[in-house]
Amino acid sequence: MTELHRPELHRVNRRLFLSDMGRRTMAIAVLGSGVLAACSSDGDIAVDNTTASTGDTAAPSSSSDAPATTEAAEEAAASTAQPADTTEALRWERVELGFVSAYVLARGSEVAIVDTGLAGSASDIERGLSALGAAWGDVNSVILTHAHGDHAGGLGEVIDLSPNATAYAGRADAERITGATVEAVDDGDELFGLQIIGTPGHTPGHISVLDPVAGLLVAGDAINESGGMVLGPNEQFTTDMGQANASVKRLAERAYETVVFGHGNPIETGGSDAVVALAQTLG
Repeated sequence: MTELHRPELHRVNRRLFLSDMGRRTMAIAVLGSGVLAACSSDGDIAVDNTTASTGDTAAPSSSSDAPATTEAAEEAAASTAQPADTTEALRWERVELGFVSAYVLARGSEVAIVDTGLAGSASDIERGLSALGAAWGDVNSVILTHAHGDHAGGLGEVIDLSPNATAYAGRADAERITGATVEAVDDGDELFGLQIIGTPGHTPGHISVLDPVAGLLVAGDAINESGGMVLGPNEQFTTDMGQANASVKRLAERAYETVVFGHGNPIETGGSDAVVALAQTLG
């Protein structure tokens, strides 16, 4: 088995990103809910499963002029093997934690977790990992959208269970997060094949995460959902509403089909159109 390694942090290079996606398939697990709140409650979770298949590798056919040695046979097999099927690049799970969302993203044998919920959420996140056929040892990155306790409170537990993982957060929030060492990321960085979008306002260092190939935006608390509508961040818990509204407009400039939230149910089709509609109401 190839030893897991910590992912490198890159500035976004679309050509590199697309090339990388051609080599690896992707899965996303989503742990979420639909009630806006700022404190926790315990509850059962429900897992929605979508399974993606991977391509089979064609074996070379045998013939009378087959290679006489094992080494030659291996070389022939490598030359005739079919490329992995990358047409199904995305799988994702949703696990409801009661009122807040966390996310588990898997690409090949590597896994990233986006947000960790409140302290005590690790067992639920483990269920999301298991639903994707992954385990704690596969986790390389823990990405926190912001420093609020309902998103970063479980960091210590998650990092303790993930021996190969590094934690990341937006630069202005990273030093405020406790429980583990957190490395800072900035707008325009690329991590785990994902684009980091600076969306400050809800907190000074809030970030959102975009997979432009899969067409999925993990918005954190930059925006919310209620009744099928996209809403701005909860003003009661937002540091700077003017800055937060500007961040909504930034998200409206990107293209994606699906958007998932820190608070609210996923919008699986027309996601960017819904965010554009919200941005247009902000003046």
